[in-house]
Amino acid sequence: MNDIALSLDTVWMLLAAMLVFFMQPGFALCEAGFTRSKNTANILFKNFVDFMFGSLLFWFIGFGFMFGSDGAGFIGAPNFGDLSFYRGDLPVEGFLIFETVFCATSATIVSGAMAERTKFSMYVIYSAIISLVIYPIEGHWTWGGGWLCNDATDGFMMQTFGDAFHDFAGSAIVHSVGGVLALIGAMALGARRGKYAKDGSSRAIPGHSLTLAALGVFILWMGWFGFNPGSQLAASGAVNRIAISHVFLTTNLAAAAGGVATMFITWLKYRKPSFSLTLNGVLAGLVGITAGCDLVSPAGAVAIGLVCGTVLVFSIEFIDHVLHIDDPVGASSVHGVCGILGTLMTGLFSTSNGAFYGHGWGFFGAECFGILVIDLWAAMCGGLLFFGIKAIHGLRVPARIEDEGLDVYEHGELCYNS
Repeated sequence: MNDIALSLDTVWMLLAAMLVFFMQPGFALCEAGFTRSKNTANILFKNFVDFMFGSLLFWFIGFGFMFGSDGAGFIGAPNFGDLSFYRGDLPVEGFLIFETVFCATSATIVSGAMAERTKFSMYVIYSAIISLVIYPIEGHWTWGGGWLCNDATDGFMMQTFGDAFHDFAGSAIVHSVGGVLALIGAMALGARRGKYAKDGSSRAIPGHSLTLAALGVFILWMGWFGFNPGSQLAASGAVNRIAISHVFLTTNLAAAAGGVATMFITWLKYRKPSFSLTLNGVLAGLVGITAGCDLVSPAGAVAIGLVCGTVLVFSIEFIDHVLHIDDPVGASSVHGVCGILGTLMTGLFSTSNGAFYGHGWGFFGAECFGILVIDLWAAMCGGLLFFGIKAIHGLRVPARIEDEGLDVYEHGELCYNS
């Protein structure tokens, strides 16, 4: 019976990994649709690069950094492709694949914010470093048994807050890190040509296909049913069956609530409901619920989705109109801002230890501290990475290439041939 249960758990983990892998084309279509047709091949290529390089580098070093033997809670031993250090019940090869698709997701978030003006060669470099170092190290602090999620009574988090940091499927670990890196990268690059007028006002640069963007969001919505329920890593037994079903429900409710909130906010604010922003509102709800999808009630999931879908609209406006940071797909708001919000709201809406359920503020404090540390790490690494590349070699393509499109000049081919 134990062998059958382990087999079921392994099949579920690999099926979930397939769903999360399918999020890569979802991101690719979403980013391509929100940007101009002259850069489509470049966008699609970058999403392939994220997974190709991420797979190799995470297997060779990153997986060891994340799940290797502990080094005072900060980093694991790399072992350079040797997976014998892993001691879990699940097959190590399957668990590696499952974690690889999460790593690739964190890297691919950055590509949308830096679209239409980044040198392809430099993109390869920073995508590799995200998969090699930035994501695995903060992943070790949390999912790898490091100091943020160590719930031993003598651990730092338990002694300080009475609770360990909790991020079930990656609102902080995957999405907020990707969103912070996206924001820093967009800052280092500067705005696309023609984005801002001389008086500082923002000009809309419409994407070439809302059809592609909508299809991408539908694919991402479906892929999230592997992203969140798959993080249970087990399907056998009554406890796991109930847990997976609960996570499915909370994930879907938050996505729907996020989309509804954005639709009505844009309807009130702009007098017409914005389809493009509503697509991002669905993603905002999904990002927000990912940290606490196992702990919150269905009503709590709706509340998280509504908050994230509402804040998204104002966050995109603030980053664009006030900060003058050009993020073509809204990645820094969807993944960064809503990843942070979702992590914090887990500390409020958790039915087992949340502040809104009378359990005090210790768990909320742990969530605040964890997201602060994780995103400070991402901001520090992103600043060194992007501004370092900019100073040494340059991140941005020349003006002529940007004006005429990256597809021809960077790759020698067009996605759409007339």
